[in-house]
Amino acid sequence: MIKHNTYFDGKVQSLGINTAEGYATLGVMEPGAYTFSTSSEEHMIIVEGSMKVKLPGKEWQEFSKNEKIIVEKDTSFDIDAAIEVGYICYYK
Repeated sequence: MIKHNTYFDGKVQSLGINTAEGYATLGVMEPGAYTFSTSSEEHMIIVEGSMKVKLPGKEWQEFSKNEKIIVEKDTSFDIDAAIEVGYICYYK
């Protein structure tokens, strides 16, 4: 079953699907600054655009198309997107 997720007053939206690698979301985000929390390890791959990401204990890093961000479970991280971003996120 496809699940629709909406965050930050509709500025971040995704569709959840079951894949061969497990549950994943295909999402888009409008330009803006966001803080996300995790309940499982997340592997986010940028499929369009670019954004700055601040992982716990690290400096801001720039990620762009085809790059992967791995976020540990039970933590939070910050995103600063200057342009629209498309992503796929696998939950491990």
